Amino acid sequence: MIERIASFAARAGDRAVQWVSNAVERRLRAENFIAANQTPYTEIHRNGLLSVRRYTPLQTDAILVGKRTLAVARHRHRIPVVLVPPLAANSLNFDLLPNRSLVKFLLAHGYAVYLVDWGDPDEDHSHLGLKDYTTVMLPEALAAVRADAGEPALTLLGYCMGGLFCLVYAGWSHDPKIRNIVTIASPIDAHQIGIAGKLASMMNAPLRVAARYVPFSLHDVDPKYLRVPGWVSSAVFKLTNPLGTVQSYVDLLMNLWDREFVTEYQTMATWFNRMHDYPGGIVQDFVVRVGLANELAKGEVRLGKDRSAPRALLDRIECSLLAIAGRTDRIVTIEAAKKVLDIVASEDKDFVVAPGGHAGVFAGREAPDTTWAFAQDWLSSRSD
Repeated sequence: MIERIASFAARAGDRAVQWVSNAVERRLRAENFIAANQTPYTEIHRNGLLSVRRYTPLQTDAILVGKRTLAVARHRHRIPVVLVPPLAANSLNFDLLPNRSLVKFLLAHGYAVYLVDWGDPDEDHSHLGLKDYTTVMLPEALAAVRADAGEPALTLLGYCMGGLFCLVYAGWSHDPKIRNIVTIASPIDAHQIGIAGKLASMMNAPLRVAARYVPFSLHDVDPKYLRVPGWVSSAVFKLTNPLGTVQSYVDLLMNLWDREFVTEYQTMATWFNRMHDYPGGIVQDFVVRVGLANELAKGEVRLGKDRSAPRALLDRIECSLLAIAGRTDRIVTIEAAKKVLDIVASEDKDFVVAPGGHAGVFAGREAPDTTWAFAQDWLSSRSD
């Protein structure tokens, strides 16, 4: 009994020392606990905000995915995967932790992996809108990928708004070499996004009537006044699950002695706390076109203010499509994500519901065995 008490006391003392040590280091050198973006890559293209990465093939026989070991495949798929992130969330969420990295997961399964990085926009980029990202920047990125890979056929994999960019690009360009599109937590039917969606649906008709008599549109406002700072997006994201936010702080205090736990916590916090600004042009397009008018759900999106502006016709998308939604996603509901299957012309299209909320379905602890596994299994027979 005395030995047991002594052992417990020694362990408690060690944990207390580690708790204080980690607390001080986290306060002074928080970057020491950030483990994202560790997979080696080469930047193959840069133009202003836009850059494109090619990830280096793995040099090991196996990698850790969570707590399990995954053998690195010798077979190489012919068609590269291009990862397309959303605007607000940092691209680090594709390469979040050494043992929870979608980039490494795809590399281990034999895919050539590229990533489009939208950069960190500021006030000077307030004019950028949906047209800029989907008809200028994304085509430029895909051209760089094709030139580097020597392969015209591509798979696009987009998370949240990144998935919308993939669909809008495909509907605008009718690019016959887009072989597959995978969307994860991408909101197609904006009127199905909880209370905000219902409010947008209720407001749409009255605002259309008012527009006949009042010649004013949100597109008439200088976009520099509509830019949404990254900290606002961070706050809104946390407010979707306030109890979860509080619980995460409590968990940190209880586990501050555990360096591995603190590293995971701090890396995830970097994702949520360092979100990028939304340019005012994007805000205009998403409020008017995507939100109030719900044009994505109708299959046709105008890319510009004028009636003569180019349009993305989602009902002409014919490539293979996989849409994945989070079972407990409070931001993009299952109904909002599933709507895409009713719109595209693709004969080969599937929909899957995976565990997790808006972040968890994409990069949570269960994601490698659910969302990522679903996407990889689906792509494996469509990538050669």
